[in-house]
Amino acid sequence: MSDLDTMTSILQIIPRLGSGGAEKTTLDIARAIVENQWASIVVSEGGRLVESIEKQGSTHIMMSAASKNPFKILFNAWRLVSIIRQKNISIIHARSRAPAWSALLASRICGIPFVTTYHGAYKQSSKIKALYNSVMVRSSITIANSNWTSKLIRSRYPNRDLNIQTVYRGTDFNEFDKAAISRARKQALWDIWSVDEDQPIILSLARITELKGQRTLIETIPAILGSNPDAVIVFAGDDQGHSGYRQELEKRCAELGVSQNVRFPGHCEDPAAAFSISLVTVVSSHQPETFGRVAVEAQALGSLVVVSDLGGAGETVLSPPVIEESQRTGWKIPANDAPAMQDAIVEVLQIEAAARQRIIQNARAHVVEKFSTQRMCSETIKIYESLIRDR
Repeated sequence: MSDLDTMTSILQIIPRLGSGGAEKTTLDIARAIVENQWASIVVSEGGRLVESIEKQGSTHIMMSAASKNPFKILFNAWRLVSIIRQKNISIIHARSRAPAWSALLASRICGIPFVTTYHGAYKQSSKIKALYNSVMVRSSITIANSNWTSKLIRSRYPNRDLNIQTVYRGTDFNEFDKAAISRARKQALWDIWSVDEDQPIILSLARITELKGQRTLIETIPAILGSNPDAVIVFAGDDQGHSGYRQELEKRCAELGVSQNVRFPGHCEDPAAAFSISLVTVVSSHQPETFGRVAVEAQALGSLVVVSDLGGAGETVLSPPVIEESQRTGWKIPANDAPAMQDAIVEVLQIEAAARQRIIQNARAHVVEKFSTQRMCSETIKIYESLIRDR
């Protein structure tokens, strides 16, 4: 427990409590607040995580927090002022832009610290968009979920006096642990994917969209099968109604004569099991993302990773020449570079067992040390404590 007043109350506000990374982080931080014997309040429009939020001891308050309507934002600000006063809120923490404007106004009226987390690489194509996004840096502290995100923020607001702290998104490594993956969970995926247990799997776990770069991976499949004819390439992801791109990918597989070794099973309900049965996990994104969750989780479960060196994903993988070969945790390649991807995957397929095991051990040790939920929560609680002491 913190040595601060046990009446400390933290309010997090997020548009909805669905299944995304920001939502899961809200849940994790809410639990840490309660474990610190503080009061945790979460404001949102609701969603499937509300029950979990409440079961672990937080209070959830319904609000139209996703609305971008200026009048609704002002109305929400006054509602937040009422909540802050009623619940004696110490800090308000916003995790998205529209509710952040309401939170900013409420924090200034009530004189409490305002924290934001920059969860995404928000598009900033005009001055109006830049103004809208700027609420995320009008806070006492802006939390960036990677060093890449921190650099992005500074590049967008070079003339602002920014207080940015990097806190990597956390993963529960008790969940992403080979020992936690039952035989039944593995078998379920082998059955769904129509793959034999002894067939090597190359996994792409991502939405089926051009930004995720599945097309680049498909161009490498003839070489992959030349190295290992039994390999199966699984594109596990939902096309979210945009079936045209998926059909283009399937057509290209047919043109290359590799369809028999390719699977498009749709959304994967059990990512941990998927990583545990995959020899290689490929992150082939063409657009930088603020953090590399897939690469972290795959490394935790013994799947060797090949990632596009873009955005936050590059920070999650260690590879030469930055480190010695003996410290490698995966492979980083230029984005949209099929030859480089092909060379990396073929190298992984041909690597000797001892070297493979060393990389697997390096990878798990690396991600557990740097990207755990425990570390994320601890660093966030320290930020809250510093702001409360400085009031």
